[in-house]
Amino acid sequence: MSTAALPTASWGRRILALIVDWLASTLVVIAFVGLDRYAEPGSTASFWTLVVYVMESTTLTWLVGGSFGKLVTGLRVVPVDGRIRPLNPLKLFVRQVLVALVIPPLVFRPDGRGLHDLFAGTATVTKETFHSLVAAR
Repeated sequence: MSTAALPTASWGRRILALIVDWLASTLVVIAFVGLDRYAEPGSTASFWTLVVYVMESTTLTWLVGGSFGKLVTGLRVVPVDGRIRPLNPLKLFVRQVLVALVIPPLVFRPDGRGLHDLFAGTATVTKETFHSLVAAR
């Protein structure tokens, strides 16, 4: 399947997935440090939330094709050519660091892919598109 034929997921759904991921990462950190410590001025808890987000999203995208938020919102990350195969974990890690920087996901091409997707050679698609790609194998 060519890049042009691969329909990417809407930005609204992707942002919702990111919000779910961020909330889940925040809850994990709060579970370890407590709400009082998390809310302290000068706390490093926000940094640890970022670390949890990057590690969670990298690991789950590598293992099951999407972060917790993407899975909950019915999205998957696939190779841009549409051929279902394992994604490179190092490229996924850098991809997620770029997402965490916020700016790269906001700069995207007409095909719906952000700079983070361009770097990793990926596209974010709906679960339905993912299933059609799997069926076409």
